[in-house]
Amino acid sequence: MNLWLGLLVGFKEIWAHKFRSILTMLGVILGVASLLSMFSLTAGIAKGMREYMQQVGGIEQVSVIPQEPPEEQQLFADTSPGRTVKDAESIERSAPLISSVTPVSTLGGCAIHRGPITIRGSVDGCWPSYVEINKHNVAVGRNLCDLDLEEAKRVCVIGKVIVDRLWPEFPNYNPIGETILLNNRPFTVVGVFEFYEREQDKRRRQLAQEKANAKATPTPTPAKKRSGRSSRSTPLGNIPFLAKNSTIIIPISTMMFEFKSASVVGGVDQGPNLKLDALTFQVADINRFQEALAQVRRILTETHRTVEDFAFSTREEMFDAIEQNIHETRMSGGLIAGISLLVGGIGIMNIMLASITERIREIGVRRAVGAKARDIFVQIVVESAVIGFIGGLLGLIASAAMMKLLIYISPGKNAPVVELDNVLISFGFAVVIGVLSGLYPAWKASRLDPIEALRYG
Repeated sequence: MNLWLGLLVGFKEIWAHKFRSILTMLGVILGVASLLSMFSLTAGIAKGMREYMQQVGGIEQVSVIPQEPPEEQQLFADTSPGRTVKDAESIERSAPLISSVTPVSTLGGCAIHRGPITIRGSVDGCWPSYVEINKHNVAVGRNLCDLDLEEAKRVCVIGKVIVDRLWPEFPNYNPIGETILLNNRPFTVVGVFEFYEREQDKRRRQLAQEKANAKATPTPTPAKKRSGRSSRSTPLGNIPFLAKNSTIIIPISTMMFEFKSASVVGGVDQGPNLKLDALTFQVADINRFQEALAQVRRILTETHRTVEDFAFSTREEMFDAIEQNIHETRMSGGLIAGISLLVGGIGIMNIMLASITERIREIGVRRAVGAKARDIFVQIVVESAVIGFIGGLLGLIASAAMMKLLIYISPGKNAPVVELDNVLISFGFAVVIGVLSGLYPAWKASRLDPIEALRYG
């Protein structure tokens, strides 16, 4: 009951001195708004970075790269065939900790023709698992299949930027079934990858498109087959994903027979074995990452005839650097916002001390009619906590308005992500600051001598 009465008295005091109370809460309001906004902006940045990491393959993607063998192996280093398709087959067959693997043979500077249009690009010969490992999604048509590999079919799956560059006159053209020339050899397009971009780039592009649509006058749609999406082509300048959006893949068997016959090693009894430009695999369980690498190392040591002319390129360092940047940003922003809350707490303490000075006679009367020192202490602390509580609520509202303002000012940036944990932490800090700020004034009020308090004023 004393606590309930303390709450009622606290609300009455705040209502009786509304302007003074608002000024007192202002520091807490700004502190909570700054803290939650910082948390939300950092969470938005973290989400964008992690999505980017996933879209480029994720931490579970590992590449086998060539390296100079140790000095003691230099004499017999030539016995190793290097990275070949046999490596990928052995990993797929004998490495249960690996979920997917793909060999890659790249044809760089390939001339890509469609009618009068010629562009240059890279073509990757690979297995169908290339799509899964590199986090591609086929938006239209299909992926490569095992039958394409077995029959060395002249089929390809191409990126959205390639479509826009080969068919610039038809935005969002659907090229399935069309024929393009790769170094003058005809290939049928069987699939198109979706367009990849960072969240802030997507927001910026959508905003620009909305403005352009508002100004543009309606024009007739070209009489060509189109997908049912936006009527505007995708930008070519999406730098982080430009290479991924420009991907062209064909079956690796087709690459071997059509373009890379000179790179085949192995005897008649062993069958053709294509030397690779890349060998990539995906770890099935990230918690057994090192164990999976050791498993692959044992397999490659055998296929490379004990010559250690290979190494692993992982993304652990990149991932750790991203997480470290996120942590440092959150800590520095939290420190600045914490200082704002501390200033708000000092303001609450100052006002509570002033309030006690005004209410010395009231405190004397309460003590004279039987109130104990702890009752006075609890009442002052509760009043201070109420100020922190209300300031915290108003701070949450101010934070929502602040984030909307930031989105309006910088629509192309990562959108803030409001998480429940961050809301509770920010609000909890406001209440804790309110309680702590009232401890000293409450202690001082509870120590007043009743006789001297009654004589005051």
